[in-house]
Amino acid sequence: MQVMVIAADQNEKEIVTFVLRKAGLAVASSSDHQRVLKNWTEHPADLMVVASLDDQTPIIIVEEVRAVTQIPLLMIVDPMTEKNLCDLLQKGADIVLERPVSPQILTAQIQALLRRSAAVPSFVLPTLALNEITLDPSTRTVTASGKETRRLTQLEFRLLYTLMTNRGQVVPIDVLVERVWGYTGGGNRDLVRGLVSRLRRKIELDPEHARFLETIPGVGYRFTVDDI
Repeated sequence: MQVMVIAADQNEKEIVTFVLRKAGLAVASSSDHQRVLKNWTEHPADLMVVASLDDQTPIIIVEEVRAVTQIPLLMIVDPMTEKNLCDLLQKGADIVLERPVSPQILTAQIQALLRRSAAVPSFVLPTLALNEITLDPSTRTVTASGKETRRLTQLEFRLLYTLMTNRGQVVPIDVLVERVWGYTGGGNRDLVRGLVSRLRRKIELDPEHARFLETIPGVGYRFTVDDI
C-alpha cells in the first residue's frame, strides 16, 4: 500500500515517514498538499496522512483534499476544541490525532484505516484515458484500440491502474506486489508475471509482441502509449 505523508515541518515528516516504513508501508512525502493534489491523477496513493501546522487551517486542508479524492485521510493536529475536532470529522477526515502522537497509535490507526478501505469501491477513482486505452474504475473494464471492452479482475485492475498512473516510468516488481496485494502480502514475482500475461491478452493486439505493457528485464514493467 502507498501512503502519502504531507507535513510542512521537516522533522515531523521524517519521523512519520520512518514510523510508517518500519510498519512495512511504501511512503511518499511532500511539504505541499496543494502540489500533491494537483498531480493526484498521475500520482495517487492508497491513504493520506497530513500533519498540519499553526499557519495551516486543518479544515481547509480537509476540504481541499475531499474536492479531489475520497481516499482514507488521517490528520495530525495540535490540541483543539471538541467542536473543531467534530468539524474536521464532519468535513471528511477519517481519523484525527492530536500531538504528541505515539508511534504505536499512529501505526495501529493507519493499519485500521487500510483494513477498512480494502472494500472502498473503485468508482471513487478517476477514469484513465491514455490515447488508445481507457480504463474505467466504475465498471472495472478496459477498452483498447482494436479490441473489445474487457472486464478485469480486481488484481488485474490494480496492476493496470498502477502502471497507467505511472505512464512511461519503470515500476519495480516489488512495488507492484505491494500496490496490488497490499502491505499484508500474498503476492510474488511469479503472480505479477501471470497478471501481466493475462492483461496483455486483453489489451494487446499481439500479446507476444506487446506495445503497451513493456517488460524491463530484471527490474519490472512500464506502461507505454503513443502520444496523441
